[in-house]
Amino acid sequence: MRKGGKGVRNVANKWSKFAVLMRHSGVAKHIPTMRVFNPANLQWMLQRFSFIVAKPFVGTGGHRVVKITKDAGGYVVQYYGSRTKVHSLSQLAAKINRIRQGRRFMLQQGISLTTIHSRPLDYRVKLVKVNRKWAIRAVVGRLARPGLFVTNLCQGGTMLKGSNALRQTFPKSLVKSKIATMCGVARTCTFLLESHYPGIGALGYDFGIDRQGRVWILEVNTRPH
Repeated sequence: MRKGGKGVRNVANKWSKFAVLMRHSGVAKHIPTMRVFNPANLQWMLQRFSFIVAKPFVGTGGHRVVKITKDAGGYVVQYYGSRTKVHSLSQLAAKINRIRQGRRFMLQQGISLTTIHSRPLDYRVKLVKVNRKWAIRAVVGRLARPGLFVTNLCQGGTMLKGSNALRQTFPKSLVKSKIATMCGVARTCTFLLESHYPGIGALGYDFGIDRQGRVWILEVNTRPH
């Protein structure tokens, strides 16, 4: 942890933030299964999920985020715009080790996000503390650049108004309830995180909604753009 601009606290470690949120049963049901990266956990996760995501404990902008999909005779590794197939778990672990370069990585259950024209879509809910009160400042959709699975704007993603993005993926009657769920979970998370990390002044929650309509917390940022 460190101080950000104007003395605002920054909590960079993704794992630490999720560990706080997992203690709340209502929030925990929105958190994908996660494990610390090692070969045993890699095997465990791939036995349970059709695909998983590997990402650094500390990092922003979707950098070094890897998608791993089970495939006949091996695994497909998607990293930025490239797709590579490896044929064994040991080859897969070695490839991730080359990507992570000694950084601590976590493994996260893959979520089959809703899409627009086959491009994955997620949502950013931003809260800012003003005059000692938290306020929701934005609910936006983020549409991945064609060929990528990460939606980050710095990687070519497109920003959409949250309600407009939802209307393109769900019936109009569900739009308000999906926004309400994301905002309600974000407010609860903010209370939990501020209690554990006094001094934070802004939070950006990345939510994914799967094809069955379930809302998931993909990431939490204490220095949201």
